This record gives sequence, structure tokens and C-alpha cells, in this order.
Amino acid sequence: MSSGMKIIEEQQKPIEKLQIYPTSSSGVSSFWREKYERDAKKYWDIFYKHHGDRFFKDRHYLDKEWNSYFSASEKKVILEVGCGAGNTIFPLIAIYPHIFVYACDFSPRAVDLVKAHDEYTETRVCAFASDLTRDGLEKHISPSSVDIVTMIFVLSALSPEKMPLVLQNIRKVLKPNGCILFRDYAVGDLAQERFSGKDQKISENFYVRGDGTRAFYFSNEFLETLFFEQGFEVEEIGVCCKQVENRSRELVMNRRWVQATFRRSNANKSPCDSAKLDQSEQQNNIQPKSEEQERKKIVDDTDIDISDGLAMEMFEASPSSHEIYVVQLRNSAFEIKLLSKEYQHTCKSTGLMLWESARLMASVLDRNQNIVSGKRVLELGCGCTGICSMVAARSASLVVATDADTKALTLLTENVTTNLESSLLGKLKTGVLEWGNKEHIDGIKGLACGGFDVIIGTDVTYVAEAIIPLFQTAKELMGDSEVQEKPVLILCHVFRKVDEGSLLSAASLFGFKLADRWSVNSREFPIGNIIDRWFSEKDLVAEIPSSALHILYFQIE
Repeated sequence: MSSGMKIIEEQQKPIEKLQIYPTSSSGVSSFWREKYERDAKKYWDIFYKHHGDRFFKDRHYLDKEWNSYFSASEKKVILEVGCGAGNTIFPLIAIYPHIFVYACDFSPRAVDLVKAHDEYTETRVCAFASDLTRDGLEKHISPSSVDIVTMIFVLSALSPEKMPLVLQNIRKVLKPNGCILFRDYAVGDLAQERFSGKDQKISENFYVRGDGTRAFYFSNEFLETLFFEQGFEVEEIGVCCKQVENRSRELVMNRRWVQATFRRSNANKSPCDSAKLDQSEQQNNIQPKSEEQERKKIVDDTDIDISDGLAMEMFEASPSSHEIYVVQLRNSAFEIKLLSKEYQHTCKSTGLMLWESARLMASVLDRNQNIVSGKRVLELGCGCTGICSMVAARSASLVVATDADTKALTLLTENVTTNLESSLLGKLKTGVLEWGNKEHIDGIKGLACGGFDVIIGTDVTYVAEAIIPLFQTAKELMGDSEVQEKPVLILCHVFRKVDEGSLLSAASLFGFKLADRWSVNSREFPIGNIIDRWFSEKDLVAEIPSSALHILYFQIE
């Protein structure tokens, strides 16, 4: 059965309001889980490309927290796992002249930052790129030669399934009785709480941030079991707590992290042997915590290396999650604030970005003001940019920009205020419009005193279930069709899941007739001579952002 026939069958069903933007928290789909795993190195590489060595604070607290492990007079070999830009390495070599540090990270860009540091010298530091879930450390480091391994906010970036592989890799180069100094995110951290209710959960205590990097939140029990099964004994472990206050933003953030020391157990006992122990044996082998270690669980004055900047990034409340995009047209230019490209792949709202169809229609309206001059104009699914509406406001009598996403409308209001002259602000109104929602439709129609002469939609045809409500809503918001110039509906889009036949079938259900069609590559089936006139200027054709774009021009029959 063709998709067009499927839509025709919908004629028998009552029209229901449609919420295009998902509201459930179903978590990350299997497709994205696999992509985040496969491209983990790429996302961290992009992270360091944007932030360089400015994001994390130098970790000077290692001297205070673990001085006894570094302070011995003999030369010690250190391995820093997940070295990042060197925020652990360089404070260490500045304090302890007798240590040599191997530093690895699976982001080549991070390793380049370490090597470019003023204090990097091959006599003290050896930095190399390595994915410890796949690449053996023994390619760079002699077996059983490392005294201390530091793992500071690094294991959390890996999927729980890959963590045992990393510990097995580390164990091969760690000396018998060598130790791991560990600090990482704890269950209950504010960053984890902020993920609640969002579709960013990959698995239990494991989430993806807006930039594609991931974060796991550890419990003591999880860590003790994980390290014990890979041949490590718990020397000390505790949960640290601290309130981080950002006075300029009036934020108080309750941060929680686990701090622990693990020691490589008896060399004659392999990880496989340890894994065979039953639960009671595991409990017997885990060293009981001393009174001093128990007191370490809650700490108020411990240094924390997570900068306010990182905290804000993790909570997705940072201005850096947005960027300014300049849309340059012949007769106008707009500075549009929208979601940064690095965050768009995890954002459910399609309204927080700029689509090529909107750029094309804005260029068309910019050169052909007669399309909207003196008319009442409605934009459906305008998103946060609203560039078509802002261009139309120059000559239209009224413009109403609508979207179902309130976040997009909030950002739209900011963009309109920033870009439009004060004399035009009164002509452009914004409103929430969920297609098929009678209350919303009546409210929007009331703004136009009876209906609209021109309705524009750019890339609003990508969801098959939304097509019927789209045309039904457009029909109800059309003005009087008996006037000399009939109201029109203009759709500009790239065909994705809904083909042209399906659109035409749905349009006919509500009395819409295709008066003209246009695409950049194909004009074999001209219907009218309406849209071609819009592209009479050759330089406008050169501005077309994509050869896949199409325009459909409807009138009420």
C-alpha cells in the first residue's frame, strides 16, 4: 500500500492534536548508544578542540591528599590515565623532582596539548595517545614497572562494560603492591540529578552530556566489586561532598565524588581467580574501613578540581551551549542565537537550530517582498530563528510566528528583540501552536482578526503523523477564500520520510490545490509560473543552500 493511500485512510479518523516534541524520558536509543561508544574518542577530541587547556583547573590537591605516596626519596614511575591537557601531570612534576610520568589519553588532541605545554620535557614526561579498552599499555611501558597510577575523573567517561578491560590493562604494567589513586563522580552528584527527566540516560548511572561525552556515577559498592574482581584490594574509599557556589549566577551546586586508593593484590592471584570468589568471600577479602576512613566519607573543605565552567557545561546551563550564527541576505542580516552544533545531536527539539529550508525562504522573501506585502502572515514551526517571520515583518501588515516548543519560542523572542528595529516589533507576534489543538488555533486566529493570507512552513513535513494535523490546522487558520487574491500555503522542505504524493493526498483532504512546485534540480513538471519568478535574479539561485530543497505552493480550491 502506498504512503499516499495510508494518509487518505486517515480521513475517516477524527483529527487529534499532535505533540511533535517527545515528552517521555525513554533514554538513549540503541542507535545512539552504539554511536556514542563508537565515536567516544571523536567527541573528546572535539571537546579539547573547543576548550583546549582552559576548562579544568590544575589538580594541586594531589599533594595534600596523597603526599605519602609521592614523597619517598627514591625515583617513582607514575602513570596518569586520561591525562587530558595535563592538569595532573604538571603540578606533580613541579613538586616532586624524582618522579617520571607516563601520560596517556585516547584523545590525540589532548596529548598534543600536553606536549605543547611549556613544562613538557621528555626527561620527565612521556605522553602518548592510547585507547586502554583496546591498546595494550605494554607497547609503551615495561610490564610491572609503574609504582602509582592516577585515575582522576577518567573511568567515568567509559561504558561500565569496558571498565574491566582498562583495569586489566593497567594491572599488567603496575608493580606488585603498586597502587591506583582514584577520584571520580559519585552517585547523587547534582550533575546526575540534572539528568533526571531527560532522554540522556544510557544505562543505570550512565548518561550522555549535550556534547556527546559521557559520564558514569559510581557507588562505593560498585567500585569495590569492580576493582576486586580485577585483582585489586581496597585500601581506602570514601564519598566527598562540597557545595560549589557561583555567586554571579546565583547557583549553589552540591557536588559529590568518590575518592579511593586501590592496591594491586597478591601477584599469584589472577583476576580470573578473584572473579570466581562468591559474595561472602569478597566481603571477607575487602579490608574493613578504619574509623579515620569512615570519617572521610563526608568532607566539607576538600579541594575540588571541577571548575564552575565544567559544572555549568554538565548541567547544560552554560552560554557556551549556544552560538551566534550570522544569516546574511541581500537586504538584511541577522545575528541568530541558536544551539551549538556540538549539542544538536542530543537535543530532541528540532526548533533550536537553523534549517536550510528556512534560509532559502528567507532569501526568497528578502528579494520578493510582494509575496507578503500588506498581508497577514503566519509561520508554522518557526523554531528559535524566525528569520522568515523577521524578513516578512518589513512589509507585511501582521506576522505571527508559532511553534509547539516553548524553549524555541523563548529563544525566538530574544532573537526578534535583538534583530528587529523597534518600529517593527509591534508587527511580529509569537505564540504557542500545537497542530490540531483547538484552543491554540482559536487563539492564533484571533490575532489575525479572522485568518491569514499567507502561511509559511519550512521543514515541517518530516514526521508522517504530523501531516494531517498540519493541513487541518492550516485550513482553519486560512483567511476568507472568496477575496480576489486567494490565501496561500507555502511549504519549503527536503523530502525525508514523507514523499510528495503523501503530502498532496493529505492536502486534498482539506481543500488545498497544488498551484505550483519548484526544486533546484528539476523543473520537468511545471504547474504554474509563480515560484520561478521568485528566482529571476541569478545571484539568488547562487544562494540556494541545498540542491535537495523543494517548494510547494498551495491555494484553497
